[in-house]
Amino acid sequence: MTSRVVVALAAILALLPGNGSAAPASAAAEYEKHFTALSKLSVAVAQAMPPDQYSFKPHPDSMTFSALMSHIATTNYQFCAGLKDSATPPLPSPTDKDGVVKFLSDSFDYCAAIIPSLSEEQMTAAHNSPDGHLPGREVLLAMYVHVAHHRGQAEIYLRDKGIKPPSYRI
Repeated sequence: MTSRVVVALAAILALLPGNGSAAPASAAAEYEKHFTALSKLSVAVAQAMPPDQYSFKPHPDSMTFSALMSHIATTNYQFCAGLKDSATPPLPSPTDKDGVVKFLSDSFDYCAAIIPSLSEEQMTAAHNSPDGHLPGREVLLAMYVHVAHHRGQAEIYLRDKGIKPPSYRI
């Protein structure tokens, strides 16, 4: 009887989230597994705003929607260039919807080529970033927080225009 209980408990534990699944091979893989969702949702928010509203700003002190989305893209490049200890590549300055969506998408592609290949040493070493000289793990966390913060602002811009933001998904 006791062995049946142990077997049953083992089977139940294996079904719980996080149990029985393989752990990511590295710390960089932990960040990478959430990066696709971060990227897709951010680009979907940029795509949701109509082209004629890219110059919209909800308050005189606010950035335009175009500038807000471009700001996310620019800092993505800065964070990820810092992770590889290199200079930020030359960046465009689009203001139209197609140009901004491409710029944002390209910034996520740039980072997607860097994040999975980060070594444990790069994850612990300090790098320059828009938020200062930080360990790699903190650079990635700062980038994710930065994207989420400004994407949340962009969703308010959408709502101000009567547009339902894309649904959050992991």
